[in-house]
Amino acid sequence: MGAVQLTLGGLSVLLGIVAWGMFFATIARFVRVIRLGQPDSTRNGPFVGRMKTMIKEFAAHTRMNKVRSVGPWHWLVMWGFLIGSLALFEAYGEVFVPHWGWPILDDFPPFQLLMELLGVGTIVGILVLIVVRQRNHPRRADRQSRFAGSNFKWAYFIEAVVLIEGVGIIGVRAAKAALGAHETPTWAAFVSNPIGELLPASPNLVSVFAFVKLMSATIWLIVISRTMTMGIAWHRFSAFFNIYFKREADGGVALGALKPMMSKGKVLDLEEADPDEDTFGVGKIEDFSWKGWLDFSTCTECGRCQSQCPAWNTGKPLSPKLVITQLRDHAYAKAPYLLAGGKRDMAGDEVGLSGDNMYAGIDVLAIAESQKALVGDDGGVIDPDVLWSCTSCGACVEQCPVDIEHVDHIVDMRRYQVMIESSFPSELNGMFKNLENKGNPWGQNAKDRLQWTEELDFEVPVFDGDLGDAEYLFWVGCAGAFEDRAKKTTRAVAELLHIAGVKYTVLGSEETCTGDPARRAGNEFLFQMLAQQNVEVLNSVFEGRERKARKVVVTCAHCFNTLANEYPELGGQFDVVHHTQLLNRLVREKQLVPVAPVAEDVTYHDPCYLGRHNKVYEAPRELVGATGATLREMPRHGDRSMCCGAGGARMWMEEKIGKRINVERVDEALGTAPSKIATGCPFCKVMLNDGLTARQSDGQASDKVEILDVAQLLLTAVKRQPAPAPVAPGAPSLDDES
Repeated sequence: MGAVQLTLGGLSVLLGIVAWGMFFATIARFVRVIRLGQPDSTRNGPFVGRMKTMIKEFAAHTRMNKVRSVGPWHWLVMWGFLIGSLALFEAYGEVFVPHWGWPILDDFPPFQLLMELLGVGTIVGILVLIVVRQRNHPRRADRQSRFAGSNFKWAYFIEAVVLIEGVGIIGVRAAKAALGAHETPTWAAFVSNPIGELLPASPNLVSVFAFVKLMSATIWLIVISRTMTMGIAWHRFSAFFNIYFKREADGGVALGALKPMMSKGKVLDLEEADPDEDTFGVGKIEDFSWKGWLDFSTCTECGRCQSQCPAWNTGKPLSPKLVITQLRDHAYAKAPYLLAGGKRDMAGDEVGLSGDNMYAGIDVLAIAESQKALVGDDGGVIDPDVLWSCTSCGACVEQCPVDIEHVDHIVDMRRYQVMIESSFPSELNGMFKNLENKGNPWGQNAKDRLQWTEELDFEVPVFDGDLGDAEYLFWVGCAGAFEDRAKKTTRAVAELLHIAGVKYTVLGSEETCTGDPARRAGNEFLFQMLAQQNVEVLNSVFEGRERKARKVVVTCAHCFNTLANEYPELGGQFDVVHHTQLLNRLVREKQLVPVAPVAEDVTYHDPCYLGRHNKVYEAPRELVGATGATLREMPRHGDRSMCCGAGGARMWMEEKIGKRINVERVDEALGTAPSKIATGCPFCKVMLNDGLTARQSDGQASDKVEILDVAQLLLTAVKRQPAPAPVAPGAPSLDDES
């Protein structure tokens, strides 16, 4: 052991003790800070199921691989970090004793091959990721870059450390090969052995490479320990916990039903809630649950959520990534104040601390941060335009590789703004009043809910107190009953069920809005009122029927999601199917037989609340195929489908900033050159119709293109058109008359 080894080894140990001490102290602080969030007992189990999900997501990179150009390379870097830690700790021995290696393993060729692959994989993986970041840099793609708003200094620092670590692994191995420290066959050292032949046989060289490797890791530890908001680094540790504690214990993402409104770790009972004691949504950063704080801490700033967000892609101020990072920065800036016991009431007055010098020992920046409003257009953490731009489409949640629950957090903030602050877009006022007084967003009279039946040439059965032999309750929905374009879908479904001989009934005036727009807008009170009324009606309708026989068919994707996923929380257990699912089954079972093929090109728009929120992708596509039409997919389809712009109660809000989302979606649809654009939701149909009308009026779309529900397309194929009446000899034809 020479002077070089003693000097470099001593420095490595001394700095390592400091770095590792700082690291573990920061971990302890992380635990204290995250526990500032509200309790949430719903995340506790089951252990086996959650552990399986965590192992699958990180080991197989199931969510990361949604972007295939990135997933495999990140997988290499991840394993290089995890298992490559063996090479890091081995370096503490190598810097002192160049010939040193792990006992037993050092002479085991398969282990040497593993370390070789980890070193090469880390270098190759990080180089590809560096290229990906540069090719997607905002300076090249302007607003469309998913990295816009990310901290590039942090990214470059992490990329440099990873690259140095990979080079360090290979460098040490090559220097040891040159020294003849161990006899490793070339197949187990296919890179380091050839490089070693070019290097001098020097023990000092091994120590230098080991020192470089140790110093890059030591500097990394010191820097991240002093920067708790560096999610691009800390996600290496927190992502495991964030995935394990995700909302859905079965491994699903936080879509479908919204997270119930909670207070003190329990679902809030609005009938017994006390505004002075309970939290109604989220009005302060400490109102978020501890899982929310873990979400903020885990964001890697990769921007996948941003790249998929319809608001961001049409020039709105909302970026799901920036919402999370702004909440993170605010949370950690305010944490010293909260850890000291600070607390403010709704008026902003201090109620947690007292005394003449109550802020003694608290960072002045933390005190200033505690005075910021969470949502506000005058220095608030989140601007109202950001909060209300969200369509709740769930694209951000679907794409996030570390299972951050953006939509739940946004709706929680909306809940506080609506129910406590009474601060929301003015257009929602009318919608709320119509829901409360008339039971539908349009303010129509309940007695008019059956007007859609008037153009049918058969009688639609209406529930009269006894279901009789009806197999299904047909839930028409507000749009299906009152909106003229949506009525066509309702009639098409009713006619198809009639042709197939399916026994069904409708509620008529007994039906009320499911409450979806109220809940997504944050008005939980109104949602609960409407939902409880509907659950009571439906339970009375299905009284005496077992769970699997309580069948409901729905045309509206939003009604479908609410009835199937949210009503069970309120005691409404029903077997809910979307009309595309039922019609597809009827076609498969030959109860509906297309006889007049639709020989046209059709593109299909996935409704967010049917596709992404409920994973119904194949049934509507199979129906399009069954009609004889040629399906042309848009670039964004399936779980990457772009929203029409109606969700999150945006249907009733003016779109004043940037390009209209529905026009953007119609432009994409027109790019597939279809003659028809099909969908499976009345909200989507209305929005796409409006977008198409705008494009037709400015001459960018043919007047022959039309928006149809899949049910209308199927009805055209099922109903054979009557043959034209024969023309008598000598009689003038229609062509002659024209």
